[in-house]
Amino acid sequence: MNDRIRVPSVQVVNEAGTMLGEMPTPEAMRLAVEAGLDLVEVGAESKPPVCRIMDFGKVQYEQQKKQGGGAKHRVQLKQIRLRAKTDQHDVDFKTRRARQFLLEKHKVKFNVLFRGRENAHHDRGRELLTIVVEALSDVAVVEQPIKMEGSRLMSVLMTPSSRTGASRDTDKS
Repeated sequence: MNDRIRVPSVQVVNEAGTMLGEMPTPEAMRLAVEAGLDLVEVGAESKPPVCRIMDFGKVQYEQQKKQGGGAKHRVQLKQIRLRAKTDQHDVDFKTRRARQFLLEKHKVKFNVLFRGRENAHHDRGRELLTIVVEALSDVAVVEQPIKMEGSRLMSVLMTPSSRTGASRDTDKS
């Protein structure tokens, strides 16, 4: 492309696709610069090589788009931490944030961490997670039910439900 073409002469095809014939490489470069485009070598095996005047960035973008279909959405696991003594407003706030993650099609894992004397109140942690699951039941399904992980952590894993997109559409009308 452009300065990387080292041969003395090339066959040139313009942006419309018409053959301009064989010409010295500097002359072909001048034509490409005047058109505001790039000189791209498309047929290196022929003698002399075939070069095309085109917008290389645009062609490269179209190839990537065709090849990969653009940037794909990766589902991530978002973890939200709570404590047994987390206040109701904070739980509501974290639940709203989890709702945003679920609407973006991410998985959400709520963790309730118990420290010290809180270990005696696993029922409070289960209560918090039950409240969260009920609040998000319209946009998520429980993939992994409420369970203890070790002696200090209680968690629940939620994934976006298939109804998520439909329920969002009905809210807008």
